[in-house]
Amino acid sequence: MNQPTEPKADKSGVRRHNLSLVLRTVHEAGETTRAAVAARVGLTRPAVSSLVEQLLDLGFLVESGKTFSGQAGRPGTVLKPADTGPAGLGVEINVDYVTVRVVDLTGTDRVRRTEHLDNREPEAGDVLARAARVAAEALDAAAEQHLVPAGAGLALPGLVCDGTVRQAPNLGWNEVPAEALFGKALTALRPDTAGLPFTSDNEANMAALAELWSGSLGDLRTFLYLTGEIGVGGAIVVHGELLRGAHGFAGEIGHLVVDAAGPLCRCGSRGCLEQYAGQAALLAAADAGGVPDLARRAEAAEPRALAALAEAGRMLGRALSAAVNLLDPEAVVLGGIYPRLMPWLTAALASELADRVVSGLWTPDAERLRPASAATDAARGAAALVLHDILADPLAHTVAPGA
Repeated sequence: MNQPTEPKADKSGVRRHNLSLVLRTVHEAGETTRAAVAARVGLTRPAVSSLVEQLLDLGFLVESGKTFSGQAGRPGTVLKPADTGPAGLGVEINVDYVTVRVVDLTGTDRVRRTEHLDNREPEAGDVLARAARVAAEALDAAAEQHLVPAGAGLALPGLVCDGTVRQAPNLGWNEVPAEALFGKALTALRPDTAGLPFTSDNEANMAALAELWSGSLGDLRTFLYLTGEIGVGGAIVVHGELLRGAHGFAGEIGHLVVDAAGPLCRCGSRGCLEQYAGQAALLAAADAGGVPDLARRAEAAEPRALAALAEAGRMLGRALSAAVNLLDPEAVVLGGIYPRLMPWLTAALASELADRVVSGLWTPDAERLRPASAATDAARGAAALVLHDILADPLAHTVAPGA
């Protein structure tokens, strides 16, 4: 009786996997040689050379012209990720601004554009078309640096699933096919982006990824990320991976109720955190004209500003203590407007955490409250997610030679 045989591995699939393995190895090293890559990944030198040649042809790697040897034998030509050619496009659409970044394969920001826009009044399609215009301008600047988008990431407010914004209360969006509308508008402006791979996610998730990959967390890999904008967004990272929940909607801490008798929220509930700690609520409570004005008033010890910030800190602490008790993170990272305001938020926030977190690990001097890095935002995270997708499957993100 013939024994069933194992299916043979698909050769093209194996090569695709090995291309990713080699590209990721060079990317992690920054600079290395074919021999060092072969030793690291466990493939033969001829196999690695063949894979490297393909990655060179596709524009993902370059040879620097230098040689070095980290081991016995002849020196090898140095390989490194290309800083021209394929790049990641990241676009953040928020309530009152659009930010676009273009990041090359080395992880370096090459282009950044921010346009302050009130996105609450226009139709969703018009907002996405304006974002596409800002993105097209950024891509024009990137082209002057010989960069071509190999993929695009959209960081969007609210509940995002399969390229659609299911609900964004602060924008009044419901069931908006954001990827499709943005892609159509971008292609109309730049036909060369037709067929560009897209990925999209909630803006807080994208900002958390930027902090994870490009911030100053060191070895920290489990944390809550809170971003304050017009509303309040949140993300949960566990062992270096986003915790998305069953439908991809985990992290909506801005709509955690901190006072059931509180003011009505745009989401339909009452007393949500963002009604106390969101930018709009904070500025109204302090009678401030913007975050810089609020900070100036707090620095001058103006009582109304200090009271508004203390109340926001208390409510942040109330919400975060519940999240910390549930999830047991190593740290809480505050992004958006919060790093600028932490000198006046921290005391009340830390006191609430110390009083309410049952483990007793969150004492005021525990230094587990951290400001987000200045260089990280959701647009950076969206572009970095594209880079991670490129590293995972370079053949899915090839760009036309000379594009």
